[in-house]
Amino acid sequence: MADVGSASNRRDPIKSSVGNVAGQRRRQQAVTVAKERRESLVRAKRLCRVGTNGGDDEDARVENEMMIDEEQPVLESQTVKAVEELKSAVQSQGKGAMQKRVTALRELRRLLSKSEFPPIDAALTAGAIPLLVQCLSFGSPDEQLLESAWCLTNIAAGKPEETKALLPALPLLVAHLGEKSSAPVAEQCAWAIGNVAGEGEELRNVLLSQGALPPLARMIFPDKGSTVRTAAWALSNLIKGPESKAAAQLVRVDGIVDAILRHLKKTDEEIATEIAWIVVYLSALSDIATSMLLKGGILQLLVERLATSNSLQLLIPVLRSLGNFVSVDPKAMLTILVGGQNTEDTDIPDQISENVTNVLAKCLRSEHRVLKKEAAWVLSNIAAGSIEHKRMIHSSEAMPLLLRLLSTSPFDIKKEVAYVLGNLCVESAEGGDARPRIIQEHLVSIVSGGCLRGFIDLVRSPDIEAARLGLQFIELVLRGMPNGEGSKLVEGEDGIDAMERFQFHENEELRVMANSLVDKYFGEDYGINE
Repeated sequence: MADVGSASNRRDPIKSSVGNVAGQRRRQQAVTVAKERRESLVRAKRLCRVGTNGGDDEDARVENEMMIDEEQPVLESQTVKAVEELKSAVQSQGKGAMQKRVTALRELRRLLSKSEFPPIDAALTAGAIPLLVQCLSFGSPDEQLLESAWCLTNIAAGKPEETKALLPALPLLVAHLGEKSSAPVAEQCAWAIGNVAGEGEELRNVLLSQGALPPLARMIFPDKGSTVRTAAWALSNLIKGPESKAAAQLVRVDGIVDAILRHLKKTDEEIATEIAWIVVYLSALSDIATSMLLKGGILQLLVERLATSNSLQLLIPVLRSLGNFVSVDPKAMLTILVGGQNTEDTDIPDQISENVTNVLAKCLRSEHRVLKKEAAWVLSNIAAGSIEHKRMIHSSEAMPLLLRLLSTSPFDIKKEVAYVLGNLCVESAEGGDARPRIIQEHLVSIVSGGCLRGFIDLVRSPDIEAARLGLQFIELVLRGMPNGEGSKLVEGEDGIDAMERFQFHENEELRVMANSLVDKYFGEDYGINE
């Protein structure tokens, strides 16, 4: 059986009347957040300005600051000259040949590191790749290997066609990840591989076929900060999907789960951030990995990080991972979420287990849009669980925040918040029940909080998923509000007009749903008694 997230992993009662697309959404979220990470938070490809050998190249750092705006034509001309010098050095034999190669490599690396827009095309056109591959050969001194890998790292940080130029170098870069290589050389090669993997699925598949994953995974076993950070970042680029085979391969590496858990426990937030991204993709793409991590107690570690960290870069993957795990095993999350119950065997303090929703509320208050959206997504998965889940959220300080966000937040956040509020109003559907039972107390409270207009705004949205969600909530209001108040409330917020826009809509599902609600609750007899 394929090791992928199944379509039933995210239980979403409010969607039950139109089918469950939970598993697809979970995997799509993993890909989406990868793009957000690349564009907004941490670049999928990173230019290396200071090497992995302990930062002993202070003069290069100073030059970077002084010459970052150097004229591009001059930089390109110097790069062509540097490649010619390297070609001459590679052909040299005898005494001093090795130092000549290192000097030429250092000059090329310096030129590829000193500008925000490195002269990569000039280096490639001049024939740098075959020379760099030759300089990576086994038996070469570490200084030569390091400079060669550094040059390749920055070439791989370029445009897609520039990154693909590294194909001839990939076997040697992978080979130098092994234990026989020095730590700085292995780390620099991991950095180059991370840049290549960040380019896309095609190059990730090449790296996987060449055996990059196992040695890269073993590089996160030690406690060395810089090496672990770089290897974990490269590893997250390699497994990010959308295919699940890399995630499935990673979890089969002996000791990888223990290493992940150990690093998440530590206080180094930079390492924890890169490890947390690995957890995001594992929990989104591999059920086997998800099960193993849950058994290892990862939920407690993620909740503790959520409660104690203020780092945006760390909180985003932690929130995403929590949402993934809750969608797979809400019972496991319930152990932590409900008032310290059954937490005797964990290391997490009771006060953290009692305040998970309050910590999520902290994220809802954040000025960072992504944090709000991620926190709402986690809450939407929790709210799709048991009655205990729903009561916990409904009685928490998150509720007034959710009600306000539904009417004031940008559309993507509003949609996630709508899932939370809608799921709080219905019991978890069993056996594909087309009409989930309404929790009237929650429905009345939420409608009284002024959320109906927000849901009707979603009905008017061109987004099909949002419109469906709005119609489903209107159905709950019409069916579930006491004393037949639902019809008047919906009419008072122009809900009839919103539904009638679907009278001839091209989407059959929404057309039938909206027309059925209008006919049933606002037919010819509506208002006749008044």
